[in-house]
Amino acid sequence: MAPYHIRKYHIRDHKQVLTLFAQGIEEHIPATFHHLLKLPRALLLLAGGPLILLLVSGSWLLALMASLTFLMVLRFAAAYPFKLYIAMSLQTDMADIMKTYLSGRGSCFWVAESEGQVVGTVGALPVEDPTLWEKQLQLFHLSVGMEHRGQGIAKSLVRTVIQFARDQGYSEVVLETSIVQSAALNLYQAMGFQFVRHSYFHISARLIELTSVHLVFPMSSTQGRRL
Repeated sequence: MAPYHIRKYHIRDHKQVLTLFAQGIEEHIPATFHHLLKLPRALLLLAGGPLILLLVSGSWLLALMASLTFLMVLRFAAAYPFKLYIAMSLQTDMADIMKTYLSGRGSCFWVAESEGQVVGTVGALPVEDPTLWEKQLQLFHLSVGMEHRGQGIAKSLVRTVIQFARDQGYSEVVLETSIVQSAALNLYQAMGFQFVRHSYFHISARLIELTSVHLVFPMSSTQGRRL
């Protein structure tokens, strides 16, 4: 395995970072599609719709075409929340990473580099909420290229955020991920992140029951002191 090192983002990394970001988000679409196929209403649509058409029209071809059409609609529904998230991110924080993440002391963006290529990313921004009792840092855009996984890069990037939070005086690191991102969930929980609540990123995610999971890492935790 090629060695890697973690450093702060530089403007020259922008194209590679955006490519890695989009690929990392889009890879969850197949898992979401499988998740959607297991929902009772989706199964009812796939089985009931073509059956009704068959009974009404007597055409197996029409019923088959209806089944394929329903599958295409479900595939689009599975992809839509992720495509929307990518589009929103490219118009907001990821449009100018230097300005968003590196213009102040309380935020940062890092990349993992291997053989001159960006193979991992993670960002961190302060949570701006005057009602909060705790000073929170939010972790964003953790991603590692598929061919570079299994080397501990994701864990190193998360540790980098946690250490940054500790150095900057934050009391908690928070993040949000989805239920279909099982590898990420397992990583966060193994590192000491604790479940807070569920929510939905967008109404389109609610329609397909794509739940977002909110996690928190208290800096005072035993796990936090070991990291």
